[in-house]
Amino acid sequence: MAVKRSAGILLHRTSPGGETEVLLGHMGGPFWEGQDEAAWSVPKGEYEPGEEPLAAARREFLEELGLPVPDGEPVPLGEARQPSGKIVTIWAVEGDLDPALVVPGTFTMEWPRGSGRLQEFPEIDRAEWFGLDEAREKLVKGQRVFIDRLAETLAARR
Repeated sequence: MAVKRSAGILLHRTSPGGETEVLLGHMGGPFWEGQDEAAWSVPKGEYEPGEEPLAAARREFLEELGLPVPDGEPVPLGEARQPSGKIVTIWAVEGDLDPALVVPGTFTMEWPRGSGRLQEFPEIDRAEWFGLDEAREKLVKGQRVFIDRLAETLAARR
């Protein structure tokens, strides 16, 4: 069986106070409802073999947030294997957007399980900016490495 792959964009900006902030999405659907710590994600999604990962990352950002990736140079943050076995590849892009403008995409699943009833849920139910320390706590554990890689990348540029 082929390994599933996802690609995403970690949008970052500098706050008025000079702190680096990243934009994260709280995962939608019934499994994540009421959870906060380790319930947020970099906007990302799966792509098929042969599809260019950066193009998939841009597409998934648009699908999940309803907004295009702001202009900016994508900086590769590499890949990481998630506890599920999926491999996630992330690029950092410096830019800004207003989370109030987010119109998330949706997905359909049977809920409650075994009910035979299909329901639609948002891919993410909200997006917010977080400083790097808080982002580490908010992100699902398998994606926290990308915060560290972003911090290293930005420190090397200074």
